[in-house]
Amino acid sequence: MRAFTLLALALTLSCPPTTAGAAERILVFAAASTVEALGASVALYRKTADDDIRLSFAATSALARQIEHGAPADLFLAANTAWMDRLETRKLIVPGSRTPLFGNRLVLIAPRASGLTARLDRKFDLTTLLGPGDRLSIADPDHVPAGAYAKAALEKLGMWQRVSSRLARTPNVRAALALVARGEAVVGIVYGTDAMASRAVRVLDLFPTTSHAPIRYPLAIVAGRDRPGVRALYRFLLSPEAASSHAGFGFMVAQP
Repeated sequence: MRAFTLLALALTLSCPPTTAGAAERILVFAAASTVEALGASVALYRKTADDDIRLSFAATSALARQIEHGAPADLFLAANTAWMDRLETRKLIVPGSRTPLFGNRLVLIAPRASGLTARLDRKFDLTTLLGPGDRLSIADPDHVPAGAYAKAALEKLGMWQRVSSRLARTPNVRAALALVARGEAVVGIVYGTDAMASRAVRVLDLFPTTSHAPIRYPLAIVAGRDRPGVRALYRFLLSPEAASSHAGFGFMVAQP
């Protein structure tokens, strides 16, 4: 549990300005699963811009609640549409700025050295992979998009009732990945891009796309934060150059 608490902390990446007189300071709130992809995109953008861009990563739900409480985020990249819907309903994003950035897949993973195999269909019993004291590592399905997608998929495949009492719930998807990478969980459910980001795990199988809602990452400008520098970064993240970078990390480029 101590590990869960430590991993619950948001991962923050700060990109210092290259000049003393940076045009703007821009804060981006983004889902934990986008650490590498968004970091790479911002690195590309900074080759032509002097803005002080800061990235704060955590579970989408936690970031959305911070925005609701007045956190000074300029851009928000969510891991599902529901939390963006909530902010839009409360008029907390700039009208017309919401757009899909990319998509993802849901996968079942195990430690790389594991000899486990799996076939994710209604005939497969996921509990056969769990020993007497083992648990399935999963982002908290009550609060985190990755966990909600995982629960929906497990319900669709008829597995949820058998594994729901054997979950290791984590505060975000990267924490779920870390448990498996360290061998503290024999299997876990994460996004395909998370699995790509770790050499310590391997994918046992992909969940059928029909077992859960499409995994989409909407991007929007936070209400009251629409400035020239923010708008310029927003446009870059939607550019073909950024899309190519995102694809390199396993994300599927979204179609508006």
